[in-house]
Amino acid sequence: MPFLTFNTAADYLDAAREMAASGRPALARLLAEEAADRTPDPTEAARILNAFPAPTPREED
Repeated sequence: MPFLTFNTAADYLDAAREMAASGRPALARLLAEEAADRTPDPTEAARILNAFPAPTPREED
């Protein structure tokens, strides 16, 4: 497995997309939040966060 480094918002955004595609929405959201934090444009940061909504907490039976 290759060693991945995350240096840019694009790196985090790519990883967020991969996690979303593999059914890991919570991890995708965390990566998207980091991508948004590293994005200087507030409009673009908001767009990133809107693309990866925060998962709702799981309800216990």
